[in-house]
Amino acid sequence: MNEILLAIDAVIQGYNEYIGGYAVLLMLIPTGLFFIFKLRFLNVTRLWHSIRVVAGKYDKPGDKGDVNHFKALTTALSATVGTGNIVGVSLAIYLGGPGAVFWMWVTGFLGMILKYTECTLSHKYRVFNSDGSVSGGPMYYMENGLKSKIGPFAKVLAVVFAVAAILCSLGTGNMAQANSMADALLSGYDIPVLWTGLVITGLVLLIVVGGLKRIADVTSKLVPFMAVMYVGAALVILFIQYQEIPAAFSLIVTDAFTGTAATGGFVGSTFMMTLIWGVRRGLFSNEAGQGSAPIAHAAAKTEWSAREGLVASLEPLVDTLIICTLTALMIILTGSWNEDGVVMGVRMTIRAMEIGLGEIGLQYMGTHIVAIGLMLFAFSTVISWSYYGTRAANYLFGEKVIKPYYYVYALFVFLGSIWEIDIVWHFVDMVITFMTVPNLIAILILSPVVVSETSKYFKAMKKEKLEKFREGK
Repeated sequence: MNEILLAIDAVIQGYNEYIGGYAVLLMLIPTGLFFIFKLRFLNVTRLWHSIRVVAGKYDKPGDKGDVNHFKALTTALSATVGTGNIVGVSLAIYLGGPGAVFWMWVTGFLGMILKYTECTLSHKYRVFNSDGSVSGGPMYYMENGLKSKIGPFAKVLAVVFAVAAILCSLGTGNMAQANSMADALLSGYDIPVLWTGLVITGLVLLIVVGGLKRIADVTSKLVPFMAVMYVGAALVILFIQYQEIPAAFSLIVTDAFTGTAATGGFVGSTFMMTLIWGVRRGLFSNEAGQGSAPIAHAAAKTEWSAREGLVASLEPLVDTLIICTLTALMIILTGSWNEDGVVMGVRMTIRAMEIGLGEIGLQYMGTHIVAIGLMLFAFSTVISWSYYGTRAANYLFGEKVIKPYYYVYALFVFLGSIWEIDIVWHFVDMVITFMTVPNLIAILILSPVVVSETSKYFKAMKKEKLEKFREGK
């Protein structure tokens, strides 16, 4: 069995190295740049408006949907704020050098406009199920939005995406998270991965069978708590070593264009490796352009699709530009990335936390903060991605497959817990490309629809503001 897994892993790794990585690189950044200029830097100019929407400023009880803006955001965030912020950043630095963080930033900035685009489309083309719940996502805007443009190929593209979404739900949102949780508990507390896998599998089943509303209720409480705990500890370390922060930023920017020679425990990189690993881990972190978040945002209660797109644009800001940056600075400032004998993954981040908090005599807290933070981050990702997988399965096979899918999903939680980290992450990188490439093709073709929805929304907002002014409100 082990030989078979190694053979499969070798094939997957070859695909990632020679096809997948370059395919995403050649499409993701150019598509992001296209929409940045097409929508006139909307992710920056309308940032405050997006925050006001999330705060409930424009909520209306009568709007159709399953969840409000805040719960749609926290559900999507819980699927992205996870292993990528703790393990993914350390992997990017280990394999691509500190400069990989710069390309994660680029992916995050462009990701804001990509999230806006894909989530606006997803909300516009969503459908309502027989029980009143909402289904949406790229498979729906591919089939219904592209039908008049590419004919029967629209359905083909939608099916390809839906199959890829199921595979990705089992890999990105499932196995990678379970593997990291098992690794954290093994590293910090010597808990066998078998026991971790069994417990996590049981807990996941208890929650996901409740559907999106139960998932949203759980994640809306978990996301703020886990973010405050982890971010708070990271800020303490940055405050202690604040004088070195400019040098850390300088290293990130310089190394982004030069690559880093191997020293200490670091494997070394070239410019292309730095670029590819930064983009890969940035995409894994915020999922912008991948087409996963649109599935959650389609369920939001609002009459304006562009409004929900604005909510979604905040995700890469929080996930990559803030939380991932804090992790990266913590790793670089403490030197954990370049110690002799350093290992990649969660142990690098744990080591950074131990060194940083050791300055104030709290090194023993490092393991606990990372382990607990990762458990909360990763667990919320697992339960959120179960919803993404069920929507894709529902699209392909109908509502009857949803319950059986939960049990398949739980099985992969267990497998992710006990398999080796390399096999899991190679599988994750492969299936991400299967989702991302068809989704980017679709949103490029549908760009006129996005522009139209954006224009209609802000014209309506301008009119509403003028009417309130005339009424003296």
